[in-house]
Amino acid sequence: MRIAVAGATGNIGSLTVAALDRDGHDVVRISRSLGVDLVTGDGLDDALTGVEAVIDVTNGPATGRDEAVAYFAAATRNLLAAEERAGVRHHVLLSIVGIGKVDGNPHYAGKREQERLIAAGPVPWTIVPATQFHDFAAMVVDWTEQDGVATIAPLLVQPIAPTDVAGILAEIAVGEPRGRYVDVAGPEPQDLVDMARRTHRARGREVKLVPTWSALFGPSMAGNVLLPGDGARIAPTTFDEWLAGQR
Repeated sequence: MRIAVAGATGNIGSLTVAALDRDGHDVVRISRSLGVDLVTGDGLDDALTGVEAVIDVTNGPATGRDEAVAYFAAATRNLLAAEERAGVRHHVLLSIVGIGKVDGNPHYAGKREQERLIAAGPVPWTIVPATQFHDFAAMVVDWTEQDGVATIAPLLVQPIAPTDVAGILAEIAVGEPRGRYVDVAGPEPQDLVDMARRTHRARGREVKLVPTWSALFGPSMAGNVLLPGDGARIAPTTFDEWLAGQR
């Protein structure tokens, strides 16, 4: 199949492109750096010529709520309109487990708007909610670290390997649209603070971690909010297996 990946140069995007390539598909890479701008729509019609399915793994800017919602809304509307013109038969969106339960997170607000537009849009769709990735804890530390000290919320998560996510997206894109897919998660729940500590130890870094609900993530994300729902699809790669590759 001819399949386009929006956000193809990002972490998950590049892995998804690789998974599709391995399966022998004709992959179209969509990214601003490659001359296709989702927010303006420039280059979209040419990029989607002959495309049968689109996998959207785009990420929004780290800004406030209004900016995040505006970005995802503009990009999604342009993408869906171009897909309709091109006759695309399947739009696959990578989303996040638990975003409907969390207020105050700008990125989650943007993703909710993205989901709403896709569900109401003209192109048959599948939304794939995934849990946080195995490298999420280290990313949070990178966002908050100052002078060797980082604040981090003690979130309960069930992290998934990015390569597993990419493989699932590639598999779903070639099938029939399913509407909202079951939650996709890794095999084991983990504490985010412990994940960060172990990741940095494996990478040979020392960062003092300060657990708190007063920094980047608040108590609305506590408890089981970010865990997968009943009947979730469990991917095989454990956090320990991923961690072994970080050494």
